[in-house]
Amino acid sequence: MSRAFVKEDDHEMEPEFRLPDSNSPYYAEAAAWALIQGADEGNSRAAELATGFEWGDAALASEVEAILERAESDGQDRVAQLARRYLRGVKR
Repeated sequence: MSRAFVKEDDHEMEPEFRLPDSNSPYYAEAAAWALIQGADEGNSRAAELATGFEWGDAALASEVEAILERAESDGQDRVAQLARRYLRGVKR
């Protein structure tokens, strides 16, 4: 196998997602932010595992819509881009 395809950085730490207890009223919002953060860092799978939600899960659509609104009003283009991408993937 070519060395170009061998990952030698296995010591890289997985991203840390700070989430409240899953029964917290803030969990859905925190999970939505974690999925956006994971996508931004190129590690959506870690965010899905940490939150228990998959990318595009309809259960978080309203939280992601709120994130999109805030990102657009604050000029956070990358967050808005990721939120729109999430919402396009929602299966309703």
